[in-house]
Amino acid sequence: MARRRSKEKQPSKEDYQLKEKLKIEEGVFDTRTMLRIGKLFSKGVVASMEFIIARGKEADVYLADAGEKLDTDFLALKIFRLENARFQKRIKYIEGDPRFGKVKNTVSEIVGAWCKKEYGNLLVAEAVGVHAPRPYAFNGNVLAMEFIGREGKPSRTMREEKLANPEKTLNAILEDARRLYSGELVHADLSEYNVLMKEGVPYLIDFGQAVHIKHPDAQAYLERDVFNILHYFSKRYGIERDAAEALRSITK
Repeated sequence: MARRRSKEKQPSKEDYQLKEKLKIEEGVFDTRTMLRIGKLFSKGVVASMEFIIARGKEADVYLADAGEKLDTDFLALKIFRLENARFQKRIKYIEGDPRFGKVKNTVSEIVGAWCKKEYGNLLVAEAVGVHAPRPYAFNGNVLAMEFIGREGKPSRTMREEKLANPEKTLNAILEDARRLYSGELVHADLSEYNVLMKEGVPYLIDFGQAVHIKHPDAQAYLERDVFNILHYFSKRYGIERDAAEALRSITK
């Protein structure tokens, strides 16, 4: 059920808010990206944009006020850069995935497929009960998803937090990896940087590179995920786990 908003708020006001908010990013958003954000405004997904909350090599994430179609106050807008050659190195995560056909080896085509892929992967994560952002909508290189934080303040990464109960957190992450695998996906980029901590609960993020278990490199990516997580908890918290046993618990 959509969150109710004031009846006095007219579509013309939303259009005005879009123009005003995007002034802060003038010269950063290209025309295509602005048009795609505009469509999310017109569909009632976004009411207004606030400020950047995360800056990455391939995408930036903005805090936004949710539109009338969503039963929440805030959402996160992940905007992938259309002029980023790094994405051409990421096509290996798309090729070999049985869910995708042939993608042209151009940045714009790869970015569009990547955004669509992350949206689809998040839908799978939600369906199998993984703690991850809920996907709301996507358009081209713009992905609208659940904001992980509180009262407009984003949650910190696991690396930035000193965990009160690291053993419990590690168990929760491995359980979510198991649930994801039951949905026939491997995250493929799991690390302390891609886990957000909200009220003691770890949330997995950045699902663009997640691959189907039938991808030719899925097993290698899963082994890397397990190694990265176990290595982090061993190095920072002194928790030792057997990697082979952890892998078996995920794939059983």
